[in-house]
Amino acid sequence: MTAVEPKELESRLRASLAERILVIDGAMGTMVQRYGLSESDFRGERFADHGTDLKGNNEVLVLTRPDVVREIHDQYLESGADLILTNAFSSNSISQSDYDLQDICLELNREAARIARESTDAWLERDPERPRYVVGNLGPTNRTLSLSPDVNDPAARTLTFDELKDAYAEQARGLLEGGAHILAVETIFDTLNAKAALVAIEEVFEARGERVPVMISVAITDASGRTLSGQTVEAFWASVRHVRPFSVGVNCSLGATDMRPYVAELAELADCYVTSYPNAGLPNAFGEYDEEPDTTGS
Repeated sequence: MTAVEPKELESRLRASLAERILVIDGAMGTMVQRYGLSESDFRGERFADHGTDLKGNNEVLVLTRPDVVREIHDQYLESGADLILTNAFSSNSISQSDYDLQDICLELNREAARIARESTDAWLERDPERPRYVVGNLGPTNRTLSLSPDVNDPAARTLTFDELKDAYAEQARGLLEGGAHILAVETIFDTLNAKAALVAIEEVFEARGERVPVMISVAITDASGRTLSGQTVEAFWASVRHVRPFSVGVNCSLGATDMRPYVAELAELADCYVTSYPNAGLPNAFGEYDEEPDTTGS
């Protein structure tokens, strides 16, 4: 089988899903931590004189340590992943402004998708009968449209809908230019933020004259079964179903055991594919995770 092209992508995805559950990769951040990278690794030569510390900005590694990012992708694919997320969770101008790198977001996303695509294409050559897919991920940003940052001014906001939409549009363009097969709006804690991303994606699709499947994934923050901005799973689905996503699901915040009832509820409501992307539960008092791989896997 040759490299997957947009026109036949969705039909191939559906054919694969008719046969089995597809497996998405694991976390990028924890894998990066294992490398023990220093400030100089994050800076590289290009940002050696940058005025802001960059350690912890995992997304910039696609420019300064692409070898590390590629190796992580390869490890997940070797472990059996069918879909790998780009290293672009915070590659939007809103989040990258914390590092004074808001002007290179198009490049960050393009390179993140390109590296992931190189990895999936290489594995496709090894095993032509099993396609692998690159999922360009658009994270939630570190600001919210629904909630005020000032308890004394409920109407206060730190950005506008259009500002956030424009940031997401730039990110989506870069991911598609780099070769992402799928776009994912993920770790949604504020549905209004997600709507800005979804509007941006639609505008980018129209400008490019082609579409790719869109995945949507919400973060349930605690045992109340609500997002950070207060929506239930049912209300969340009612808010996004009009875009007719390829899939909808739950990710982050909770471990597999605690996430299960909300995934089940969503599966009863949704008329599309459903995804479950747990982490190892919420951190304990020591900042560590208690859920073991066997629990997540079962």
